[in-house]
Amino acid sequence: MISTPVSTSDRLGRLRELMANPKYNISAYVVPSEDAHQSEYVASCDQRRAFISGFDGSAGCAVITMDKAAMFTDGRYFLQARKQMDENWTLMKRGMPGVPSWQEYLVDHLPEGTRVGVDPAVIVASEGDRLKKALQAKGSGGDLVSIEDNLVDKVWGTERPPQPKNKVFVQDIKYAGELHVDKIARVREEIKKEGVDGLVISALDEIAWLLNLRGSDIDYNPVFMAYVLVTKSDVTLYIDDSKLTKTVCEHLGAITVKPYQEIFNNLAEHSTALLQSKRQFSVSTTASLALVQALGTDNVKIGMPPVTSLKALKNAAEIEGMRQCHIRDGAAMANYFGWLENELLRGDGNLRLTEVDVADKLEEFRRAEEHCVGLSFSTISAVGANGAIIHYSPQRDTDAKMDTSQMYLCDSGGQYLDGTTDVTRTYHFGEPTKWQRECFTRVLKGHIALDNAVFPSGTSGYALDPLARFSLWELGLDFRHSTGHGVGSFLNVHEGPQLIGMRKSSMDFGLRPNMTITNEPGYYEDGNFGIRIENTCVVIKVDTPYDYTGGAGFLKLDPVTMVPIQKKLVLPELFTDVERKWLNSYHQLVWEKVSPLLEKGGLGYEWLKRETALM
Repeated sequence: MISTPVSTSDRLGRLRELMANPKYNISAYVVPSEDAHQSEYVASCDQRRAFISGFDGSAGCAVITMDKAAMFTDGRYFLQARKQMDENWTLMKRGMPGVPSWQEYLVDHLPEGTRVGVDPAVIVASEGDRLKKALQAKGSGGDLVSIEDNLVDKVWGTERPPQPKNKVFVQDIKYAGELHVDKIARVREEIKKEGVDGLVISALDEIAWLLNLRGSDIDYNPVFMAYVLVTKSDVTLYIDDSKLTKTVCEHLGAITVKPYQEIFNNLAEHSTALLQSKRQFSVSTTASLALVQALGTDNVKIGMPPVTSLKALKNAAEIEGMRQCHIRDGAAMANYFGWLENELLRGDGNLRLTEVDVADKLEEFRRAEEHCVGLSFSTISAVGANGAIIHYSPQRDTDAKMDTSQMYLCDSGGQYLDGTTDVTRTYHFGEPTKWQRECFTRVLKGHIALDNAVFPSGTSGYALDPLARFSLWELGLDFRHSTGHGVGSFLNVHEGPQLIGMRKSSMDFGLRPNMTITNEPGYYEDGNFGIRIENTCVVIKVDTPYDYTGGAGFLKLDPVTMVPIQKKLVLPELFTDVERKWLNSYHQLVWEKVSPLLEKGGLGYEWLKRETALM
């Protein structure tokens, strides 16, 4: 995370010179990224957006005109973006009254005839198509112009970091739970049902899942840059073959391997035959405009690819792996909080240790656990007001000192060979105020309400989301992020299509048995503190006296995260008997699962013992 604003005057000046060049002749340029965690281009978008603006959050869209620069992002990043961007930039708070979307801004707030440039490899095809039609409808020469020369890259020049060259390795079948050839067979069955001739897979986590492969050392998500084309008779992997070891090649067997960029030539070759036969290839809703242009729009069927839903429904090996890695992760967290509390309360640790110091120590404890290969994302270690920055990430030399008079929010996770973890806890190591305790209690009440809910299979996350907010709503409070996201199995810490939230996309795909989903309501008071309580859960079937669904059954969330929730922050008068029972039962389970992994009498053991005692 960039800690102070970067001067962007020179960078924007050079970009505008390129925009005015007759070769491009555009009056606006877009660097999009809509938090599409699984797309083939998101990492490049984030890097480019950070370079040109200074803002390095995972969701945002930069729009640069000849005299303005605007950054569109959502409530998770309002504070962060304001801190990171210099005076050249205007923050557009997406979702707030009177604030247009970046698409509306381009169509309705810029002069008629605006030619908007974009790299077709970094914009979703469906979005590009809608924007192009809207610009053209205004007349006077307005248009969306595909520019294969990424203009931000041209400004960046040789200083831009190279693409990762990490090696690919085979995921052990005992963790994958299913052979890749069997997964491919299931995908082909879905392609047949869909009535298309092939499937282009561009989401990196879907490629890794389908082929039982993982990448090493790539920004917390064990994926790798590649495309896959599945037809009725062939499977082709497009990748830099220097990333493939002999073991991986043997694992791939009959799968054809071609250079990464060759996908565009091959799709263009297929386009003629598809057009003549009036057949189509299927591509994802997150596929880039460049892919669709290579195939031809008439030859493309855009929709949710079968790999997305197949991957979301975890098999028995993946479920067991998620449960086991979370127990070990719980041991790491107990050792961490036991150590941290001891350091802070003995005197010299308070105001000596920093947010980065303690985050590094947490990573040390986590990496000591069996099968841990790294972090699943950059640790959010946030003291006091920094906790109100929803996706805060501390940086050495600018991070805050640990302070027992302030709330401490820690959102962290690990990548294990058998699963991925994501957990948030909020603690106070001193004396919290009554207001802080009330806010915490109301967040916890929402967490428990969602955890206790029993609902029909297929219920959308949109329908469940209010359960996590009702207690906050009673005071006129809320939080500006989704309540839950999917979690991959030794894959991306954010996984779709499942989502619990108020966004329209949370209505698209209902919850089903064997999905993973987080439960993470929060509350954030600017300039003061932040609260979030997050468990990763597995969606399980429950027995009910009756079954109105006619066989689909009823479901609930089953938490696999094994970390205590601080009882000191709970206001007993706001807690019901049902909620107290839930907390005591959860803590008993945490003690039973985690304590055998801790050194008896050690700091972690004693901390866990106290924190899981009956309330």
